[in-house]
Amino acid sequence: MFLSRHQTPSGPCWALDGELLPPAFDLGLLLELPRAAYPDFLRSLGTGESAGGPRLAPVELMHEVWASGVTYLRSRDARQAESEVGDVYARVYMAERPELFMKSAGWRVMGPGDPIRIRPDSTWNVPEPELTLVINRHREIVGYCAGNDVSSRSIEGANPLYLPQAKVYTGSCALGPGLQLVGPEKMRDVRITLQIERGGEQIFWGETATSQMKRTFEDLVDYLCRELVFPRGVFLMTGTGIVPPDAFTLSGGDLVRVTVGELELENEVQ
Repeated sequence: MFLSRHQTPSGPCWALDGELLPPAFDLGLLLELPRAAYPDFLRSLGTGESAGGPRLAPVELMHEVWASGVTYLRSRDARQAESEVGDVYARVYMAERPELFMKSAGWRVMGPGDPIRIRPDSTWNVPEPELTLVINRHREIVGYCAGNDVSSRSIEGANPLYLPQAKVYTGSCALGPGLQLVGPEKMRDVRITLQIERGGEQIFWGETATSQMKRTFEDLVDYLCRELVFPRGVFLMTGTGIVPPDAFTLSGGDLVRVTVGELELENEVQ
């Protein structure tokens, strides 16, 4: 099952496999339920009307998006290289406890085709393509979408305590194009690619797979939910295994295309 959110003449509306759901439906309502109830519940809501209009970020305004760091070896190496205290990242990579941080409120998330931003006070900026988990109130992993954790490597590299400024700002989080509702067993080896175009030409391409992660999705969710309650669900970005060369930095006008499995998210840089 695939959930997408669309702009319609009557306002934002969700769709299931291309068929609009009633306007009263919202994702938080679904994520209050246990995963086993989803198929029957969703199929009972169909309107028969085809979804149209631009796609929106597949998240409600009240949702939170969290993120994980240093979950791939490539990410550990890159953050060690950028930082003046690189051993911090090596220690996190090997530690039992993962790195987790708040990335965005739902109302700040960019959707398909929306602009993403780089900070004008940063000299080194990169996209980070990530499989993003959808988690219900029962701490069950119920699906995923494509995510872009846009980051300032120069700011975080100056001092790890600057991570909130490097990671959390307007236009730094994009999700889309919709939610693939599957269990974690379907996510063990999902292919992830990153393509960046500048002036109509490809300037970077890279790929990885979730099978290259050091940590499991269940481990990340367990730590996120240990002392936090999400009564209407939460999103969790699971880290990146694709890092452009050190000489690369994003520029205004670049087109960034993140593909996670069959889901493609495209945004232009401001």
